[in-house]
Amino acid sequence: MPANNKPNSLITEKSPYLLQHAHNPVDWFPWGDEAFEKAKRENKPVLISIGYSTCHWCHVMAHESFEDEEIAGMLNDKFIAIKVDREERPDVDSVYMRICQLMTGQGGWPLNVFVTPDQKPFYAGTYFPKTSKFNRPGFIDVLEHLSETFANDRQHVEDIAENAAAHLEVKVHPTEGMLGEQAVHDTYRQLAGGFDTVYGGFGQAPKFPMPDMLLFLLRYYSYTGKEQALAGVTKTLDGMANGGIFDHIGFGFARYSTDNEWLVPHFEKMLYDNALLLSAYTEAYRALQTDCDADRDVYSAGNDA
Repeated sequence: MPANNKPNSLITEKSPYLLQHAHNPVDWFPWGDEAFEKAKRENKPVLISIGYSTCHWCHVMAHESFEDEEIAGMLNDKFIAIKVDREERPDVDSVYMRICQLMTGQGGWPLNVFVTPDQKPFYAGTYFPKTSKFNRPGFIDVLEHLSETFANDRQHVEDIAENAAAHLEVKVHPTEGMLGEQAVHDTYRQLAGGFDTVYGGFGQAPKFPMPDMLLFLLRYYSYTGKEQALAGVTKTLDGMANGGIFDHIGFGFARYSTDNEWLVPHFEKMLYDNALLLSAYTEAYRALQTDCDADRDVYSAGNDA
């Protein structure tokens, strides 16, 4: 924690994550009308910075930027800054995560979205180092560019914001009945196409466990009897359990692996990840035990004959 004795508006919050930022030199506001009303009065863009208390890169950015007097001065002078705990406000997080994914093709935390005073996003990103490195723009450069563009090319900002806001609108299309069986098979083929046949899991590093996808494959196996679906699940679960993403001393799984082999973990554990993985391992065990029981029944019938 920096040596800043005067707290900001987060000091009265209950969230551990927000309280971690209560003594930042940044004049943070919690999510609410007060911040946006101030932005309208002062005609300033708004930074919405979203994270959670156990997020590694959230802490890195906090130490590099939000505890830095230079950056705090820029934020306090040119922006209205809002801190959000994604575990406290998943509704806010989901909206702006979707925007970040639309704008950049990826997402993650810390999630930093810049919006107009009427809450329409015009720029988004995740972790920004203080100065440019790791092929990422520096936060100082980002703040300077966005404040200048907001002040001198407001129409360009508004055009981007209107387009982004339009993509957030939920379009409801009438459908007849439930999804058909073909949609289930199409989903399986899509998952199978992205499966790592060497180490298990989906896609390339950083590799996430994706328990929801594993649970779908287990249900698909139960529904169709397709052995490849079960084999993909067991290869993934075995690879994770034997790899470094599993904490062999303290138990539980890290949020993701930084390599393709499940060897080097990202050192944070999330309760909801482990809860879903518990379901995946339990259902896989049940599916494998059922197969073993069926094999024993066939073997016994053969001997009886």
